[in-house]
Amino acid sequence: MAIRTIISIPDPRLRQVSEPVGEIDDEIRTLVADMLETMYAAPGIGLAAIQVAVPKRIVTIDLARKDEEKKPIVLINPEITFTSEDHAVYEEGCLSIPEYYEEVERPAQCGVRYLDLEGRTVEMMCEGLLATCVQHEFDHLNGVLFIDYLSRLKRDRVIKKFTKQAKREAIG
Repeated sequence: MAIRTIISIPDPRLRQVSEPVGEIDDEIRTLVADMLETMYAAPGIGLAAIQVAVPKRIVTIDLARKDEEKKPIVLINPEITFTSEDHAVYEEGCLSIPEYYEEVERPAQCGVRYLDLEGRTVEMMCEGLLATCVQHEFDHLNGVLFIDYLSRLKRDRVIKKFTKQAKREAIG
């Protein structure tokens, strides 16, 4: 297992649509193990493979707090099968947009179908924070960031800030 580098905006790879996983082999299992280690070290509650620069449809999630036993969920080739008409607002952050948080409104519940690490099809109904996290990470697989749900002014401000920071680091 290894901690991988998390890419951040304005990296254009974050806007890529990720490719489905064909076979769940040792390479995929290693990637998942690395993603979990990277997510826990960050620390975060969700990570999409594209955030570690791998354009594969893989998501890791764990909502357990630091003092709780880890309960990782691995979603391979996830599909959102249902979203509720009711909405909920959560303050979201993203490991690819460090230290920036905003309230985002999303469906309060969702259904998701995915493959687990053994290649079995799993269907899960999600609500609350899990529903928000699943939708947030699913968006990453399609090149969508949580800032895309904000007003144009807020989104442009965030992108400008991170673009300036990236230029300073490149010069630095």
